[in-house]
Amino acid sequence: MSPKALSITFMVVVSIFLAGFTECACEFKAIFNFGDSNSDTGGFYAAFPAESGPFGITYFNKPAGRASDGRLILDFLAEALGFPYLSPYLQSIGSDYIHGVNYATLASTVLLPNTSLFVTGISPFSLAIQLNQMNYFKTRVDEPNQQETKLPSPDIFGKSLYTFYIGQNDFTSNLGAIGIGGVKEYLPQVVSQIAATIKELYEIGGRTFLVQNLAPVGCYPALLVELGHESSDIDEFGCMISYNNAVVEYNNMLKEALNQTRASITDASIIYVDTHSLLLDLFHHPNSHGLQYGTKACCGYGGGDYNFDPKLYCGNSKGINGSTVTASACDDPYNYVSWDGIHTTEAANKLITLAILNGSYFDPPFPLHQLCDLQPI
Repeated sequence: MSPKALSITFMVVVSIFLAGFTECACEFKAIFNFGDSNSDTGGFYAAFPAESGPFGITYFNKPAGRASDGRLILDFLAEALGFPYLSPYLQSIGSDYIHGVNYATLASTVLLPNTSLFVTGISPFSLAIQLNQMNYFKTRVDEPNQQETKLPSPDIFGKSLYTFYIGQNDFTSNLGAIGIGGVKEYLPQVVSQIAATIKELYEIGGRTFLVQNLAPVGCYPALLVELGHESSDIDEFGCMISYNNAVVEYNNMLKEALNQTRASITDASIIYVDTHSLLLDLFHHPNSHGLQYGTKACCGYGGGDYNFDPKLYCGNSKGINGSTVTASACDDPYNYVSWDGIHTTEAANKLITLAILNGSYFDPPFPLHQLCDLQPI
């Protein structure tokens, strides 16, 4: 073989070798996410521009539509699968939907706000609206001869992960007004709506669904400040026992609803993701995970055990006793579980994602690491 031929052969071999490192092998080609602020990558602020610092300071170095100091669990999951971060459906400029769409918006609920007892401050983009947006998106993708370059191919819907992280606002919005007993009355409707949404997505081609359960809200600094409770209702880690017990009841209800849904569409993978156990352990044992503070917010005002004041939310300023004070961020969010009293820090989100990706928090077991060449996060 001539030197020139050897050179060409070598270049081809090197190109093939490098391609194995630049192209992530994965059976899934996209993520379609449905959720609230826990997985919103900018949808709410695209619809209602009002975002300010210090949100986003850890990773993005500016507000980036996340209710965190940095990346969310959804961001880390996209990284692990080799995808770019999901563009919000409502973002009109700069969006790329080739690897999926994020329909989540801050303050979203599963149930329609006007058919429940929800207080003001709830997003209009409930799960039913997010499903409508998904259906419209599919219609656009399926249009013959569509020329838009930032849309996926029509066969993407059967090759995607459909992820859910929603239900927290259905649970927390009325705790102060009607208490746990009142909230429990409509929680069966919440899990039924999630199950119904999965079935509708199945009809348009969805086959793999990851559903995260509800976090232990009884450990949230905001709820510990805002909701009345007796000292006897606080566990040894500083969390409210009754509220966390109610969350466990909801999660059991959700798990059973997913079991029933799985039985009715047997060729789909419907996975219950136990985010609750992961986050509860972070709140209870932050030091065991390299963190320092469990039930204390990084960004807030007031100091003390919780560093949360409902009248002065993270990043806001107001006059108190003739002086202007600001609910500012701590210098070390990497030591905190709670970012702003309601949402988790990037550090906590990364720990949760790593635990999820090892497969031990899926029910039933789901070999994501075998289906995709998971990338480091």
